[in-house]
Amino acid sequence: MNEEIGKSNGNADFTSPNTSSKLRHPFRQALPQILATTAKNILLLGYGMTLGFPTIVIPNLAKASNSTTDPYNLTLTRDQISWFSSINLICVPLGCFLSGVLTQPFGRKPSMMALNVPFIVAWLIYHHASSVNMLYAALVITGFSGGVLEAPVLTYVAEITTPQLRGMLSATASMIVILGVFIQFIFGTFLHWRTIALVNVVFPVLAMIALYGVPESPHWLMGKGRVEDAEKSLQWLRGWVEPHEVQVELSHLAKAIKSSNFDESQRKRSWHAFKEKTFLRPYFLVSMAFLFGHFCGMTTLQTFAVSIFAEMGTPIDKYLATLILGLVQLLGALTCVVLVHWTGKRPLAMVSLVGNSVCWLVVAMYASWFRTHQHVTAYSWVPMTFLICSAFLTHMCIRLLPWVLVGEVYTPEVRATASGASGSAGYIFGFLANKSYFMIMDRIEASGTFTMYTIVSIGGALFLYYFLPETEGRTLLEIQEHFAGNRCLIGKQDTNSASDRNKENYAADNPGMDHVESHL
Repeated sequence: MNEEIGKSNGNADFTSPNTSSKLRHPFRQALPQILATTAKNILLLGYGMTLGFPTIVIPNLAKASNSTTDPYNLTLTRDQISWFSSINLICVPLGCFLSGVLTQPFGRKPSMMALNVPFIVAWLIYHHASSVNMLYAALVITGFSGGVLEAPVLTYVAEITTPQLRGMLSATASMIVILGVFIQFIFGTFLHWRTIALVNVVFPVLAMIALYGVPESPHWLMGKGRVEDAEKSLQWLRGWVEPHEVQVELSHLAKAIKSSNFDESQRKRSWHAFKEKTFLRPYFLVSMAFLFGHFCGMTTLQTFAVSIFAEMGTPIDKYLATLILGLVQLLGALTCVVLVHWTGKRPLAMVSLVGNSVCWLVVAMYASWFRTHQHVTAYSWVPMTFLICSAFLTHMCIRLLPWVLVGEVYTPEVRATASGASGSAGYIFGFLANKSYFMIMDRIEASGTFTMYTIVSIGGALFLYYFLPETEGRTLLEIQEHFAGNRCLIGKQDTNSASDRNKENYAADNPGMDHVESHL
């Protein structure tokens, strides 16, 4: 989720680079932006919890192992579990497609505040669920709402931050979602799932309170002609400064809004861009990255972690093992954020996928051996260790890679629509990975399923080796030239100098901003 704004040369920024030097102490300038981003992140934290919740519920409601502790004696069959693990993922794309249309008229802040309401309703439905259909209803609500929040969440950080902070604050989004999943794993270790659902209500309530205290996006306010409100918003966001200290930025903002108003002929011409290879090639690349990221085993492992650890006979409590898994996912994502600027994406992708293939190959061999040696416990640590290593390696790159590419590989003309289409493809692949898990397990058993993950990982490594350009440190123009066939960013390093690669100050262009501008 990389958020910036641009139109001039595809990369202009409404925040003047010279503005920050006229403002007060850097910390005072950064603090309100951090606070506003944190308020938004509490909403994302709640969304992450909805993604981790099925992992906790499934082992409790599995028909074969369900106890009488549930007041409604609610159970799930294997087919129902496959739907329960994936319904929310198939609802997210619908929300994504409608996100801009539903939220643009109301503004970023009101939309984000309002989206906490369906999450509260969903958690209460979970807590009081007396039938499988009630569980499905809660999943539909969280999935659709998670898709709708994409536009306001993506654009809010881009519109409130200065270029110097934008990249760092934007990168917190994926981390917070993973943290939400991890928190659910912590709760699942100690609490009943119905109690967890009730506790989770607290987080959207906190998000509403936090969002109430931050300003609306100055970009959205200016687009609606509310100049005075936009000025007050900028004063708050730039360190609670005086009006004259934001006049330069306010002027740049007004020009950016004016330049974003396309006439009808420009809009019609923009659709032809979807037929060009500058859209088709990167869309294929991002879609394949999503495919490998979901079918390399990590999506199903995260969802069915408790049952997989139990089936593999791990030497520690299955919930504790799941908790460790969540922590390692978080550490892997942190490692990606730290290393990608030093190593680039291609080396990380190779290590991530090749390492993951080794992990699943070992687990597949153990699963085959374990069928006839279930009484032997001396090697029970093997599958747990390699499954946890798989979580670290996949989150070190391949799980985050497609989301990073979305913000880099598309031209400004198609970026908003292409980003939504790419995200939708990713969620559809996630749905298919979870929905097909039991069917694949029934056909080729655990050892065959895990071997399939090995093959997919190797295939992904080969594909990305030949088709993934090294976008790290490159300008958006250079990346677009690669997909247009005018430059090669694969294999040999491009001969352009480092100074040429730094023509874009601060950060990448923003997919969310182009989406916003198309509606203003």
